[in-house]
Amino acid sequence: MSKRPRLNFWQIWNMSFGFLGIQFGFALQNANVSRIFETLGAKIETIPILWLAAPLTGLIIQPIIGHASDKTWGRFGRRRPYFFAGALLASIALFIMPNSPVLWVAAGLLWIMDASINVSMEPFRAFVGDMLPQEQRTTGFAMQSFFIGTGAFVASSLPYIFTNWFNISNTAAAGEIPMSVKLSFFIGSLVFIAAILITVLSTKEYSPAQLDEFDKSEKEELKADINPSVQERINTPHLKFQIGVIGLILGVLLSVLLFFIHVEKEVYVGSIGLIAFGILEIAAGYFQGYTSKAKGLVEVISDLNTMPSTMKQLSFVQFFSWFALFSMWIYTNRAVTSHIYGTTDPTSALYNEGANWVGFCFGIYNLFAAIFAFLLIYFAKITSRKITHMVALMVGGASFISIYFITNPNMLLLSFLGIGLTWASILAMPYAILTGSLPSKKMGVYMGIFNFFIVIPQILAGSILGYLVGKVFHDEAIYALVLGGISLFIAAFLVLFVKDKK
Repeated sequence: MSKRPRLNFWQIWNMSFGFLGIQFGFALQNANVSRIFETLGAKIETIPILWLAAPLTGLIIQPIIGHASDKTWGRFGRRRPYFFAGALLASIALFIMPNSPVLWVAAGLLWIMDASINVSMEPFRAFVGDMLPQEQRTTGFAMQSFFIGTGAFVASSLPYIFTNWFNISNTAAAGEIPMSVKLSFFIGSLVFIAAILITVLSTKEYSPAQLDEFDKSEKEELKADINPSVQERINTPHLKFQIGVIGLILGVLLSVLLFFIHVEKEVYVGSIGLIAFGILEIAAGYFQGYTSKAKGLVEVISDLNTMPSTMKQLSFVQFFSWFALFSMWIYTNRAVTSHIYGTTDPTSALYNEGANWVGFCFGIYNLFAAIFAFLLIYFAKITSRKITHMVALMVGGASFISIYFITNPNMLLLSFLGIGLTWASILAMPYAILTGSLPSKKMGVYMGIFNFFIVIPQILAGSILGYLVGKVFHDEAIYALVLGGISLFIAAFLVLFVKDKK
C-alpha cells in the first residue's frame, strides 16, 4: 500500500491555477455589482436583498455539486468536468452582465453567474484533499489563496486602470454602465475560462482505486472525526422527522413574530430558511424510511446531521467571519462614497471616483492576501493554525472599524492591508484544519455542507443589514462595516474552541 505522493511546487501551482479565473469572476462581482445595481436604479435599502441571489445559490448548488463530484468518475476525471462546465457558463454570464438593460436582468444574471462560479469552485476545495497528502494541504490551500488574491487584485483594479491609464470613460448617462466597467467584465470572462483550462489540461486526477489505496495506507478513516455509533443513531428516519418538525415549528413561530412587529419583507428570509430546513429534514426521513428514491438528498442530510466535531466548531467561526465579509462587499462602496467622499449620486464624477477607489482598495487587499498566503504557512508552523487564524481575524476586526475614523481616502490602504491578512487566512486556515477531520470519500459533500456556514451568515446579512442601515443607522452604511468588525472579533474568540487535528 502507498500513500499519496508529495507534489512539487509546479504541480501544486497548476492544480490551483484555476482559482485565478474563479476569483477574477468573484472580484468583478463583489467590487462592481452594487455599483451596477445603483446605476440601474436600485435603492440603498434594496441592494442586500438583490445580493441574496449569490449566497442562496451557493447554499443549494455546493452540496449538490460536492455530492455529485464524490460519485463521479469518467474519462475526464472526478472534479475537472465540474471545473470546466461552471467556467463556461460563468464566462458567458460575465460577458452579458454589464450590458443589462434593466435592474431585474442584472439581478437574474447575478444569480446565473454565482451558480456557475459555485459549480467550478466547490470541487476545487475537495481537489486539495484528493491530490495532496495531509502535510501538504496547508500549502495547497495557501496556493489557492495566492491565486485568489492575485486574480482579485487585477480584476478589482481594472476599472481604475482603464480610467486612469487608458483614459476610458468612467461615467455614462443615467441608467447606463460606464465603458471602464464593461471592458473589465469582458476581460474577466476570457480570463475565467482560460485559467480553468490550464488546471483541467495540466492536472491528472487519481482514480477511485488509487484513492482507496491511499486511504487504506494513510488510515484516514481512523482519523476522521466521526463516531460511527453516533452516526448510526442520528441517521434514523425517526430522528430526521423530529429535527424537521422542530425546525418547521421554529420557522413558523419566528415568521409570526416578525409579522406582528411589522418588519421589512427581506427580514423573513431567516424564518423561511428554517421552514425550508425543516421540510428537507422531514423529506429525507420519509425517503429514507419508506422509499428508495432521493438517495442523494438522504445522504446529504445524513452527512449534515453527523458533521465531525471540528467542522461544527469551525462553523461558528465561519459564520461570524463571513457575516463581516458580506457586509464589506455590499456596503464599502456606499460607505466610502458617502462617509469619505460626501456624495450619494451614482451619476456624479465624485461618486464614480470614489467607486473606482473602492475597487482599487479591494484589489489592494487581495494583492496583500496573495503575499500573506505564503507567510501564513510560516506563521502556522512556528505557532499553530489556530493562533494564526485568530490573530488574522483580530487584525481584520480592527481594520473594518478603522474605516469609520478615516477622512483621507489614501489612508484606506492601511485598513485594506489588514483586511488582506484576514482574507488570506479565511481562505486557507479553516480548510486546512477541516480536511484533517474528514473522510476522503466524502470530501466533496462535506466541503459543500461546510459552505452552509459561509452562505447562511450572508443570507442573514442580506436579510437584516438593509433593515438596520435603513431604519437603525439612518442610511449611514459605514455602521455596517463597524458591525462587521465586531463580528470578526467574535470569530477570533471562537477559534479558541476549535480542535485542530494535525
